[in-house]
Amino acid sequence: MTQQTPQVPQAQPELTEVRNFRDVGGLPTVDGRRVREGRLFRSGHLAHATESDAAFLAGLGLHTIFDFRNSSDIKLEGPDVTLPGVRNVNIPLTDPADGAEFWAMVRDGELEQLRSALGDGKAAARMAATYRHIITTRTEDHSRVLHALAEDSVPALMHCAAGKDRAGLSVAVTLLAVGVERDAIEADYLKSNDPHRRYKIRRSDNSAVGMSQEVMELLSPLFGAHTDYLTAAYDAIHRTWGSTEKYLTDGLKLTPAVRERLRDRLLTD
Repeated sequence: MTQQTPQVPQAQPELTEVRNFRDVGGLPTVDGRRVREGRLFRSGHLAHATESDAAFLAGLGLHTIFDFRNSSDIKLEGPDVTLPGVRNVNIPLTDPADGAEFWAMVRDGELEQLRSALGDGKAAARMAATYRHIITTRTEDHSRVLHALAEDSVPALMHCAAGKDRAGLSVAVTLLAVGVERDAIEADYLKSNDPHRRYKIRRSDNSAVGMSQEVMELLSPLFGAHTDYLTAAYDAIHRTWGSTEKYLTDGLKLTPAVRERLRDRLLTD
């Protein structure tokens, strides 16, 4: 991996009701190429997009939107807006029942309950475990996405609820497959922490007590992007497959021909 400072894309247009949107174009690869602008986008969910948001998204020339939310997410937030001529593919990267009681507690729990469940590093540990779990159990889903991108699905937009974890991992896996520098992948991932990008935390108690500074601090590891989470994903790759290369070939079933097509579709010449 080179030691040059990653160059990340410039600021993207702000959307009114779509959080965490950006084009990942411009990120450098280890062999001196870059991700082509206008080919791969990422964001939070599109359920609340305004007419102007939808018009902007429709103008991107998207072929496919990959929605990684599960049915519980969609029930909570609503389905994505429909964009004319764009294929919507829902690939849930977590099961509806996974952590249902936990997330109910996040929304409804009182301070003492939150302290017990999330304090002393428990929240961050849960997030790291989620990243490891997705990497090791959703290889078939990630493989499906990458093969679709290689075939015909670009320009593409990947999103989940916040556009941080499930979409963040899917984007990271895609970037690994085309040889983007690890430092550049991390720099893009951490942009989800920008205040204007962050997911709007939903709490049933919107009072000063229910949304106090301590409550927000306890919840922060769940709604922030942290290098340790991405590191946990990389560690899971190496513990399970031994190397990134083995993960790509044996885990994701990417042949040299598929990887070359991916590079042709996503990278500059």
